[in-house]
Amino acid sequence: MASMSFSSIFSPPLQTLALTKLQLISNSALPFLDSSNRSTLASSKSTFFRDGFPVLSPILSRFSVKSRSFASVYAATAATGNTIHDFTVKDIDGKDVALSKFKGSVLLIVNVASRCGLTSSNYTELSQIYEKYKPQGLEILAFPCNQFGGQEPGSNRDIKNFACTRFKAEFPIFDKVDVNGPNTAPVYQFLKSNAGGFLGDLVKWNFEKFLVDKDGKVVERYPPTTSPLQIEKDIQKLLAA
Repeated sequence: MASMSFSSIFSPPLQTLALTKLQLISNSALPFLDSSNRSTLASSKSTFFRDGFPVLSPILSRFSVKSRSFASVYAATAATGNTIHDFTVKDIDGKDVALSKFKGSVLLIVNVASRCGLTSSNYTELSQIYEKYKPQGLEILAFPCNQFGGQEPGSNRDIKNFACTRFKAEFPIFDKVDVNGPNTAPVYQFLKSNAGGFLGDLVKWNFEKFLVDKDGKVVERYPPTTSPLQIEKDIQKLLAA
């Protein structure tokens, strides 16, 4: 994804428009926020940091909104399946899990990390939310990812021990995946294509969250700084639907 040229996404007129707008921002290539180090991103003219997280510049953000329909066409081709239930993933122990088993459940899907500044608060609140709403049909699906600051470097066994021992996490934890870039897991291609913006709107940091309804459709997306408890009312609405 990071090396993809604009000519492979936009037709000639749109390509010209895209390149013209991007040239106003920077003469460098569009910065992707997958495994790049933060110091490089911080020095880019087309990015800045807010609350410690890399975000796109205001100019590029405005362009993102206008380009969302074209991006959605591209992103949709990368993700197969009409709902989240069409995917099969591997759990933390390497076993295949068909997400169709969660039909009828509300899903909160989050990319987790063990060494992030957001780790303690998010794991604690995720466990609280899960304990409270699992009897009503909530499932939390956690996907470890090491693309943001190298903050999930351990093996699957290390991750499982950390989450289950320190935070008593009882919700399903899955195999470590990429959520951005050329090796993005298909389930994350689907999530971003159904709740994204420019080029599928890259996941910005650890603990970004997607809320999925009982039919497997993505209904909301939350930035990393939105805590699980702040999503509680939205979860309640979907559970009651």
